[in-house]
Amino acid sequence: MNRTQCAGGVVLNSRKLVLVVNSRGKSWSLPKGHIDPGEDPLTAAKREIYEESGVSQLELVRELGSYQRYKVSLDGGDDLSEFKTIRIYLFTTEQENLKPVDSENPEARWVEKGKVAELLTHKKDKEFFKSVMKQIWF
Repeated sequence: MNRTQCAGGVVLNSRKLVLVVNSRGKSWSLPKGHIDPGEDPLTAAKREIYEESGVSQLELVRELGSYQRYKVSLDGGDDLSEFKTIRIYLFTTEQENLKPVDSENPEARWVEKGKVAELLTHKKDKEFFKSVMKQIWF
């Protein structure tokens, strides 16, 4: 089994909507991805958010924590070949327009906070988002 380090973020726009991205047209998640060799987690989180949504103007609020899960398989279940540790940061942005750069993440959308957990595909993503919701709105 391959163990990987990932980073990403909960991104809030000025209307307090949350950025959610689609991977390969099959699953919805918070924007995140692998940390490249020599890259620190915060830099990786910003890069992944940009690649998956086109949002580049990010203001760091704080780190929200981390969790672990398997990669999402093509059928939406667990792909046991990869076990991820995912570090998530909270960001705000004034940017509204979403234009994903990465062709494997064809869609990004702003979602009301109460609808984010139900949209997320992986149960661990849902659990993490629900666990940090009280830390997000200030």
